Amino acid sequence: MTPTPQSTAPPEGPEERDRRSVADFLRLEVTGGLMLLVAALLALILANSPLSDTYTSVRNHHLDIPWLGLNLSIGHWASDGLLAVFFFIAGIELKRELVVGQLRKPAAAALPVVAAIGGMAVPALVYVAINGAQGGSMDGWAVPMATDIAFALGVLAVVGRRLPSALRTFLLTLAIVDDLIAIIIIAVFFASGLNLWALLGSVAGLALFGFLHHRGVRGWYIYVPLALIIWGLMYNSGVHATIAGVAIGMLLRTTTKPGEHEAPAEHIGHIVHPWSAGLCVPLFALFAAGVTVSGDTFADMIHEPEALGVTLGLVLGKIIGIFGATWLLATFTKAALHPTLKWLDILGAAMLAGIGFTVSLLIAELAFAGTPHLEEHVKVAVLLGSLIAAVGASVLLTARGRAHERAGTPLD
Repeated sequence: MTPTPQSTAPPEGPEERDRRSVADFLRLEVTGGLMLLVAALLALILANSPLSDTYTSVRNHHLDIPWLGLNLSIGHWASDGLLAVFFFIAGIELKRELVVGQLRKPAAAALPVVAAIGGMAVPALVYVAINGAQGGSMDGWAVPMATDIAFALGVLAVVGRRLPSALRTFLLTLAIVDDLIAIIIIAVFFASGLNLWALLGSVAGLALFGFLHHRGVRGWYIYVPLALIIWGLMYNSGVHATIAGVAIGMLLRTTTKPGEHEAPAEHIGHIVHPWSAGLCVPLFALFAAGVTVSGDTFADMIHEPEALGVTLGLVLGKIIGIFGATWLLATFTKAALHPTLKWLDILGAAMLAGIGFTVSLLIAELAFAGTPHLEEHVKVAVLLGSLIAAVGASVLLTARGRAHERAGTPLD
């Protein structure tokens, strides 16, 4: 009898096991959505409590880093700095999908890609139509375009356990394309006071990062300082600093070389994801979602085309855009739904994509930076639209899960 080979690795201690358990918990899609929800609720409670002045004072307190040329409030550190980590993970997901995932197969990617485009174009048109008719500000046209990938997948993980896995693939691909378009919009339309030398310095830093990475140079002590310099230069260039996170994520190699157990992008993403889901994104939500809400707020919003355009864009625009684009493509081309999916499943996914939250809040801050009153009301509209979308999608997808269970639909 051949003896079982023994592992030469030292046994894990209790602290190491606890650390790994916490990290694995934070990687769960349910956890990411739950952390976002808790942070947003805490922000709303603080902003509408006797502690509101303290909350606002902390959010507006400035922290200065002279060697990076930065003097930002804590709120801006969260949106420009911590959120760059979220966009770094998004960059890794984009690269993986483009190289080894759904997006490398045009036939398989056609439906979710077209759905994503429709799901961004129609909400923007809804916003423009409402504000054009009522004389509102056009600055917020991009706010209802975004889908919060973490929140949407978190909700789907809770209510979609009896749904075919093809629906998650459809929503994930759609959300990744949505992120890509949102990133381009932020880079192109929300750049301010372009500093060409800082931008060139950031691009040079990205080139150096890519060169070292693809030459096999290792060591976090090289890449982390370099990433901070790239981020600082990107911020000073006038391009939104989160773009640096996306660019760095997309530079990582997603394929393995001989002798490698996993690709660098997979390995680094696995390490960074718990920090993004458990710390960076919730802290952004904590400082971004803290808006004053009262009966007067909603009364004012009814008469504000900006808030109305955002809410209807997220709730109705996403449904019309995603479901309509998917149906048109499937009807008039050879593209077809996955055999396990029905049109009601796609309707549920379209409703779920109306959860704008993280990126919508960010774009609201950028679009209405000069009008705090509108910024606050548009943020309330984002939260309201996302809540309506999440509840509606949860009800429909729960019912669809039961229908699939009764029909014996295979999950894979």
